[in-house]
Amino acid sequence: MINMVQNAKDQAAALAMAAYQAAVADGTLPQAEVKTAPVEIPKDTANGDFTTTFALAASKALRQPPRNIAQALLDHMDLAGSYFASAEIAGPGFLNFRLNESWYQGVMTAVESEGDAYGTAGHLKGQKIMVEFVSANPTGPMHMGNARGGVLGDTLANVLARDGWDTWKEFYVNDAGNQIHKFAMSIDARYLQLVLGEENVPFPEDGYHGDDIKELARGFYDQHGAGWKDKSEEERQAAMAEYGLSVNIPKMKEDLRRYKIEYDEWFLESSLHNSGYVAETVELLAGKGWTYEKDGALWLNTTQLLKEKFMREGKSQEQVDKLDLKDDVLRRANGFYTYFAADIAYHRNKLAVRGFDKAINIWGADHHGHVARMKGAMDAIGLHGEDLDVVLMQMVNLMRDGQPVRMSKRTGKSLTLTDLLDEIPVDAARFFFNSRAAETQMEFDLDLAIKQDSDNPLYYVQYAHARICSVLKNAQESGIALPDAEKTDLSVLTGADERQLIKQIALLPEEIVQSAVSRDPSRLNKYAVALAQQFHHFYNACRIKDAEPAVRDARLTLCLAAKQTIENVLKLIGVDAPESM
Repeated sequence: MINMVQNAKDQAAALAMAAYQAAVADGTLPQAEVKTAPVEIPKDTANGDFTTTFALAASKALRQPPRNIAQALLDHMDLAGSYFASAEIAGPGFLNFRLNESWYQGVMTAVESEGDAYGTAGHLKGQKIMVEFVSANPTGPMHMGNARGGVLGDTLANVLARDGWDTWKEFYVNDAGNQIHKFAMSIDARYLQLVLGEENVPFPEDGYHGDDIKELARGFYDQHGAGWKDKSEEERQAAMAEYGLSVNIPKMKEDLRRYKIEYDEWFLESSLHNSGYVAETVELLAGKGWTYEKDGALWLNTTQLLKEKFMREGKSQEQVDKLDLKDDVLRRANGFYTYFAADIAYHRNKLAVRGFDKAINIWGADHHGHVARMKGAMDAIGLHGEDLDVVLMQMVNLMRDGQPVRMSKRTGKSLTLTDLLDEIPVDAARFFFNSRAAETQMEFDLDLAIKQDSDNPLYYVQYAHARICSVLKNAQESGIALPDAEKTDLSVLTGADERQLIKQIALLPEEIVQSAVSRDPSRLNKYAVALAQQFHHFYNACRIKDAEPAVRDARLTLCLAAKQTIENVLKLIGVDAPESM
């Protein structure tokens, strides 16, 4: 796939190196070991379209002032057949390049030829990656952290797929362990209260108190009647857990589908226990000498494991000693495996059994201490902890009228994902939750999310797309055929607003690469807003339908390219590109 920004960078770097070699060949510069310097886009376009620090980087090796080197490079540089019209020296020795028409034509041709695929990077083609996200306990409704994690994980997976990864989306269902026991115990207590009277059945202090538990108990009662009161507690609670999960998991799937999230797999924690894989994983750790027994329980020597890991990573003994390291229980005295043991088995399954090259998890910031422990556990069983990437996500503050919102208008209870999507459009939820990097705390303005004007960044971007559709429709209704980029003379697009829009369009492949590398899909939101802004500038500055035919066709071609690019970036975020608003 074509990345015209990277192509220009590579070409500028090659031109600088070729000029240096030509200067060495005729004796203008001495022979030395010099490296290709990076090429960047200057913040100020007055400094050219691309710039390299080659002369500054080579100054020490060549024992000459950077400007002397830059001048020698300029004197020996051949721009013929390149993307550049000119090069010039600036400041202490920067070499600034200015683009010619062939580059702008190349951008437009790339968008037209690649269409829906425009922006695909593909530099990590063939590698297999899993993104696991949300993974909320199926014991209650999903909250705002799940709403944010859902769109971050889904968009990141979309970005990674565009970057060439073989990408897999997964939800880890915690359908085993202590929280499920508590879940079953809570439904059971509410069921018995329905049958025997609330005053006759105490509710467990550490039970789940939500109205959803009462609804599940009522649902079980409506299906089975009062007869289950005579069953054993163990049999009754097993049935309660099964019933509760049979209601909650489909509801979670339905809510996430409404949120435009589809998973490749809903992976059950219980499958790891039932297959013996948790026990096998713990035995593997024991066989490698990382466990010990105390008070009837089996412990992982996390302290020693992490001390060795941190020392390998270059931390000093003093730094390691200051860390608050603790060992972890893997198997309790009652013989039950802990959540941590199951989690180790699950991540071993990802990397060792299913063969993912990378496993990315979207976790809440409160899991910060869990990251090193899990990576250390992967190292301990003979895998590579660095193949596990964890994106830590900060909390969300919902705001209305400048005040924090914690309760649903409809129910008066804690605001859930379902409540949120009843209040604001799904597209607004996705766009706003993806508008900040995961590690940044965010305020979600509910009033702004439903606002129908340019203050709302999603409306601003979608309106740009709708405006383009209107321009194209009006042209066609006037009998003007939409042009073909390859057959259109784009050399007439010389205005600053036209060229800035083409440059912005050209940045999409690079933004996808950087979003993938940094694990930060919020870059796409910023890019989409900047692209819309450039289009609005262009639209306000340039006549289109009434322009001279050659200029009109070139500008219509630019509109088509902008439309396609907006559609592609919004699709990655999981947001619609409306044709009218």
